[in-house]
Amino acid sequence: MDTMETTKIVAGICGALLVFLGVKYFIAEPLYRSGEHGETQLAWSLELPEQAPAPAEEKAPVDFAALIAAADPAKGEAEFRKCATCHKTEAGANATGPTLHAVVGRPVGSVPGFNYSSAMAGHGGEWTPEALAQFLMNPKKYVPGTKMSFAGFKKPEEAAAMVAYLATLK
Repeated sequence: MDTMETTKIVAGICGALLVFLGVKYFIAEPLYRSGEHGETQLAWSLELPEQAPAPAEEKAPVDFAALIAAADPAKGEAEFRKCATCHKTEAGANATGPTLHAVVGRPVGSVPGFNYSSAMAGHGGEWTPEALAQFLMNPKKYVPGTKMSFAGFKKPEEAAAMVAYLATLK
């Protein structure tokens, strides 16, 4: 490569840089900014009517009794695969979690021989179908401090189907 070709390449790069800088500072900036070069005032703005911020949408309470009544226990049995790694359905067969045999109607934290977290043991009450469904939607919210690592079902219909299945385990 001779000197003339090198000079042409460098001149082309410098020329392109000057064109880009010129477009930016002499064409684009004056379109969007007013005043002298470097000022940050807007040349124009849109006037929007004052609006109050939209209130956070509150979720309506879920009618678990109606969902459980309409739920298919067979779908709940299929969903039970998520629970089967930690729970058994046979009477007296505890695993990582307590047995779920006859859980509907049983007092909370009452399976003999299972070491419950202090939060679950002290929760009190009984596992009504509605209480079980709420627990299965978000265990850590329903019983803060529980050792159960399940995040919860995303849809209330899934929790209702699970409760319908658990009600058949007697």
